[in-house]
Amino acid sequence: MEPVCGLDVALRYIGGKWKPILLFHLQYGPRRFGELKRLAEGISEKVLIQQLRDLTQDGILTRHDFQEVPPRVEYTITDFGRTLARALQPLCEWGNANRASMPAALDRRAGKG
Repeated sequence: MEPVCGLDVALRYIGGKWKPILLFHLQYGPRRFGELKRLAEGISEKVLIQQLRDLTQDGILTRHDFQEVPPRVEYTITDFGRTLARALQPLCEWGNANRASMPAALDRRAGKG
């Protein structure tokens, strides 16, 4: 019998570049849309809206609309989302530990090294 890996399930929830980054920033407390746009440097507004919608529909985040003018909306991680954020923590640590070797690896991949 082949070993079973749950990565297919995990990646269903966090597939793509931005969802893990958004979860990282949301694990420390509620964030407004504009804050998340600044924190997820380089994300387009369209992609941010879609990623937040996906995470909310999947039960990873909750969205609170304060029904104010100008509009004020906050996103908060759910308990289910916290379990996913904790599972991502070792990847975050691995990335920090290997950050220094990243430029060389990218150069090799691009055929520069």
